[in-house]
Amino acid sequence: MSSPGPRCPVREQRARWERKRGRTARELLETELRYQEQLGLVVQYFLCILRAKGTLRPAELQAVFGPWESIHIASQELLLHLEAGNWGVGLERFSHHLELYTRFAANEEQSGATLQKCLRKKSFRKFVQLQEGRPEFGGLRLTDLLPLPLQRLQQCENLVVALAENTGPDSSDYQQLTRAAQKLSEAVQKVSAIRREQENGRQLHRIQTLLSGRRAKGLTKGRWFLRQGWLLVVPPKGEPKSRMFFLFSDALLMAKPRSVLHILHGGTFACQALYPMAQCRLQRIFGHSGGAGGGLLSLSFPHERLLLMSEDQEALSRWHRSLTIAISSHTR
Repeated sequence: MSSPGPRCPVREQRARWERKRGRTARELLETELRYQEQLGLVVQYFLCILRAKGTLRPAELQAVFGPWESIHIASQELLLHLEAGNWGVGLERFSHHLELYTRFAANEEQSGATLQKCLRKKSFRKFVQLQEGRPEFGGLRLTDLLPLPLQRLQQCENLVVALAENTGPDSSDYQQLTRAAQKLSEAVQKVSAIRREQENGRQLHRIQTLLSGRRAKGLTKGRWFLRQGWLLVVPPKGEPKSRMFFLFSDALLMAKPRSVLHILHGGTFACQALYPMAQCRLQRIFGHSGGAGGGLLSLSFPHERLLLMSEDQEALSRWHRSLTIAISSHTR
């Protein structure tokens, strides 16, 4: 019986790459097929029928679904290439359509708001319930399906990056797969940036509604929200006073709670001061250890020194980190 030949690490590595590539390619194909089917359900049972019946105005349709049909067409084209085994060509061509996904992300907030508004119409609400009850939907609701394109974008990026990483440099589609993976990663980053901006907008709107009085007008406009919470202000004389603080990337806002019995502004906050982070020097006076005691922060500005105290060291540590981030963004 002849003994096996010597091991070849290079050949073994290539075999591992091929196995991983095969598994990833199958998963990409199978998930794209399912994704394309779900996109088609929305086109067939919602968009086409709603457009034909005129249940929603064209502007409402566009607001709710965005570039859904164009995304569906792009998915169909990609699926044809994947089924034919043209991975590099198909994915590189698909990468030219990724702008549809950033448009879809930018429309996400408007889509949700418009859908909720349209669901107040009895005719549309009944239509949606009827379509969702079809066996083709498998119990999925329209609100479950609308986030699909952005979920798929993230999933697709993971799979295509894995596919490119397990494709040898000498492969005919290596360059195409690498470029497609790069484009997908860039698209995912753009979508993440859009979502962060949308979340920041929601936070700013929430804070603006909490603030009342003439000094509060437009205070949050154009800012990035970082943190909010109660802290004790330690005055030179007298007892510490509890105040609500809102930290933005460029400023720290101190607010005093109004009485819940206030006729116009009950339950809101009156702005007392707005401190610029670009002029702040931060120092932690005590509360460095993880003990049970509280802590004290010193914030020095050109014409004022602010001493902030908390009995919760963990909370104070989080404030210290957030303040440090805000200050450092202006000292680069």
